[in-house]
Formats: sequence, structure tokens, C-alpha cells
Amino acid sequence: MRKRLLPLVFVSLYIALDAASFIHPLHGLNITPWNPAPALGLVYVLCQGPLARGAFVVAVVASEFLVRDVSPEWWRSLLSALMLAGGYLALAEVLRRRMEPGSLLDGRSALLGWMVPVVLGTLLNSVVFITGLCALGLLPAEGWRGGVLQFWVGDMVGIALAMPLFWWLAGERGRLMLKAALLRWETLGYALLCVVALLVAFGLGGGSGFKLFYWLFVPIAWAAARQGMAGAIVSAMLLQIGVIVAVQWLDFSAVTVAELQMLAFVMALIGFLIGGVVDEQRRTSDELRQTLRLAAAGEMAGALAHELNQPLTAMGAYASAYDTLKARGESGARLDAAIHGMRSEARRAGEVVQRLRDFFRTGATRLEDVALGSLVEAAAEHYRDKAAAAGIAFTVNEVPDIHLLADRLQLEVVLRNLLSNAFDAVQAQATGPRWVSLRADVPADDQVCICVEDSGPGLTARELGLVFESFYSGKSNGMGLGLAISRAIAEAHGGSLTGEVAGHGQFRLVLPIREAITP
Repeated sequence: MRKRLLPLVFVSLYIALDAASFIHPLHGLNITPWNPAPALGLVYVLCQGPLARGAFVVAVVASEFLVRDVSPEWWRSLLSALMLAGGYLALAEVLRRRMEPGSLLDGRSALLGWMVPVVLGTLLNSVVFITGLCALGLLPAEGWRGGVLQFWVGDMVGIALAMPLFWWLAGERGRLMLKAALLRWETLGYALLCVVALLVAFGLGGGSGFKLFYWLFVPIAWAAARQGMAGAIVSAMLLQIGVIVAVQWLDFSAVTVAELQMLAFVMALIGFLIGGVVDEQRRTSDELRQTLRLAAAGEMAGALAHELNQPLTAMGAYASAYDTLKARGESGARLDAAIHGMRSEARRAGEVVQRLRDFFRTGATRLEDVALGSLVEAAAEHYRDKAAAAGIAFTVNEVPDIHLLADRLQLEVVLRNLLSNAFDAVQAQATGPRWVSLRADVPADDQVCICVEDSGPGLTARELGLVFESFYSGKSNGMGLGLAISRAIAEAHGGSLTGEVAGHGQFRLVLPIREAITP
């Protein structure tokens, strides 16, 4: 039932919208400075498909006979209406090939792909329609040029300003975005600014050739910059309605109104482009944050595996001991000890997972007392077998006996990333000795420097300026995020991560020595 009533609802809305916008008619015909009804029809056909074409034609014809003064020879008006509907359907077909249902006009490419057919299509339709009116005797031949200009402006402005709003309202995502924009307090702010700009442009500047019309750019630029395409759509419609009310109130001539509408079209187009750029930047920023989180998850995966390996191995040993004791008929304290050990290791594994989850959600660090020696050893342990298998001399020098107040898991990620890069550089080395070294020094009383070196080619001055940038990688299979994440972790601890231009690979991780205070 609802689907059957939809064509009737559409035709009614089309006629009502056409009647509300029917101002400054030229020779009593369908030539107005703002014609948003076709925008509704185009969206209806694009969303409902070919079966909606009939309802569109009925709406155009019904609007012609109900809203306008029909020629005594009614068939002339009918032919002109059918000719007009045919032009709109041709434009709808062009747009159908460029616009996907459910998509939004929230990007520069999408906007241009929609705007160009609208501008050219309405111009062509205007030429054909006005020429037809002249041929039917409904418009004097001397009025052809003015008729084409005014009809084109009316249709172009009406479709360009109203169609994005109708298109967004037709989709669930667009409705949600518009609702979110309207429910913000700043929306009331730029709505009031629209009113002020209209009063300045038409009240103060109306008698001076509209020298203050540029004020109307302020609210739409503000709304587009703050709320993207949603803000641009809302502000453009508010300004357009304000312009139409103003021209009616001041009783401007049709020519003057057409000129104003061209300015309104440019104003809306600029607002839409700003909104599209803002939306693109927001999407890019969101995608970048998501990519960084995924990259961080990949970098943390090795540390997670290492951290969970010990408690899981211990739990397995306790379980085996429990089975052995049970088979022997043991009971009491020894079985309780095995069960207690499994529970303790399970809590430890859960704590590791919780800490990583907190980090991925909020970027939080959990500071704890970390022995520098155990930190270095935990990071190096994974690469000893790798070095032996690849024939690489891997040296871990004696580490100073100091403790840090740091997030051990995050720092281990940094060290593992530096060692991974070092081993990759050495394995790509064609000739010469192959080695990787890891050492820690205390250059100052309040600092510790952890240095990872390798026999690889090292960094050039150009590479040094790029290597910590996101998505820059000297490896063909690298994402270029490991060093960027590592530097961020180092700086979050109050330290630094730097590379050196030398004849071999060299990176330095400097951390402040802030020992935990024991009670």
C-alpha cells in the first residue's frame, strides 16, 4: 500500500513545490528564477528507477495545467509540458550513469561529476524548450534569448541548490548526517548569520547595485568549513530562500533576479566544493587513524605473542604437573599448588591482553618498574635464532643495571622494530661482514641511550629526513609506519628516537631515567 501511494505523494509534492516557487513568470510560462521542483523529480527517478518516469511526466503535465495559465489551445500547453518532461528524463538518464544509489555528493569528484551534467543539461533543455515555445506560438520570437537565459538560470539554480538536499534526504546515511548537523548549536549560529548577511546585502546594499552581496558568502563558507557538505547544503538552502523572499519583497525585475541567481549559484557551488573538501579530509584523517591503529596492532602482535608465551607455557607445565600428580594419586598441597600456579599465570595473561586493549582504545600507557636488562633481553631473544640461521653476528653488549618507569610492552615494540629493520638491512647486504649489535649506555645521569647498529648501508641525508614520516619505507614490502609509531612511543615516554647518517645503519633510542619509587 505504501509503495502504491508513493507516486501520488511525489506528484502532490512536485505540484506544491512548483506552485511555491512560481515567481516572476515570463509571458505567463514556466520561466522562473528558481525552479526546485525538477530537482525533486530527478531524485525520485534516480532512486525509484525507470518505473518512476511515468509519475515524473504526470507531475510535469499536472503542474503545467494546475499552476500556470494554460493557453486557450490546451494542446499547445500539453506539448510544451511533454517536451519539458522529456528533457528532464534525458538529464536523469545522464545522471543515472554517474550517480550510484545511496552515494552522497560529499567529494570533489562526485560533485563535479554531478554539476557538469546539470549545467550543460539544463542549458540544452532550455534551448530546446524555448525554441519549441516559439515554434508553438507561445513565446514571441524576440523573447527567445531572454527566455533561454531566464529558464536556464531558473532550472540550473533550482536543481543545483535543491537536488543535494533531496538526494541526501533520500538516503538513510544522508538523513542522519543532516540531522546531526541541524541538532548542533553552531547550526543556529550560521542560520542567524544568514539572516544578518541577507539584511546587509539587501537592506544596506540593495540600493547600491548589490555591492554588499559578497556578505552572503560568509555563512555558507563557515557552515561548509565546520560541518562539511551537510552544513553547505543547509546554509545554501537558507540563503536561497532568503534571496527569493528578498526579491519578492523588493519587487525586482526578472532580469535583475536572474543576475542575482547566477551569483547565488556560484556562491552555492563554492560552498559545496568547500564542504566536499572538508568531508574528504575528514575521511582521509579517519582512514589514516585506522591505518595507524592497524599498523600499531601489527607491531604489537610480536610483543603480545612474547608476553603471552611465558604464561601460556607455564600454564601448560602446571597442567602437565597436575595430570602427573593426579595419575600418581597425589592430593592436597601439591595439587593445590599446581592449580594456584595455573590461576596466577592466567591472571598474568589476562593483564597483558587488558593493557593492549587499553592502548588500542585510548593510547594509554601503563607505567611500571622496568629493569633495562630484562627489557633488552626480551626484545633480543626473538632474533638470536634468526641471526644464527642467517649467519649474522648478533651482539648484545652488557646493559647497565638501571630501572625505568615506563610501559615495558610499548618499549619492547620499539626495540623489536629497530632490530627487525636492522636484520632486514643486513640480509639485503650483498657482500662484506654481516652483523647487528645492541647496546645501552648512560650518557647522562638522567638519560639512557639504547643504540641499534648494523652493517647495512645506513641512511643518506635525504632518507634521514623522510624515514620517520608515515608511509615512507625503503623496503618494497614495508608500510612505512614502524618508525613513525616507534618515535611516537619514544616521545610519549619523554624520550626521542633518531637515526644517524653514517657508513652503516645506526638508530638511537634515548629515554629519561625515572626510577620507580619503592615504598
